[in-house]
Amino acid sequence: MGKIVRFFKECVAELKKVVWPSRTDVVSSVKVVLISTVVVAVVLGLLDLVFVTGMNLVF
Repeated sequence: MGKIVRFFKECVAELKKVVWPSRTDVVSSVKVVLISTVVVAVVLGLLDLVFVTGMNLVF
């Protein structure tokens, strides 16, 4: 039982050391992720369109 209590005390101590990002950092990171996801989706969509069009021309 003592090991479990010590484990949770150490967890709390470690979480107190964490430096959480500010709201502006989180918002800017979310913007980067969303924009990069949209860009990759558009590029893959265009590549798919090109390949499907090419296959339709061949067959």
